[in-house]
Amino acid sequence: MKKSSTKETVPGQIDPDEILPEYDFKSSAPNKYASRYTAGSVVVVLDPDVAAAFPSSAAANEALRSLARIIQKHRAPRPASGHRL
Repeated sequence: MKKSSTKETVPGQIDPDEILPEYDFKSSAPNKYASRYTAGSVVVVLDPDVAAAFPSSAAANEALRSLARIIQKHRAPRPASGHRL
């Protein structure tokens, strides 16, 4: 006798791929901020006191770019790839 090819489920056990009734997305809306995230961008959440120091995301990006240039300028040069220490 051949076994059936469908999965046998245990009563009371929920399939991991099944969406549970308490997760009702019928009234959900699309993310209205999704267009702000361009391909390749990274979202960083700032603590409120840090975020308060910047009037806009452009100001925060400008400050971080300035800091990144300072860090790169003072960082010890890395050995060329392919060379081992």
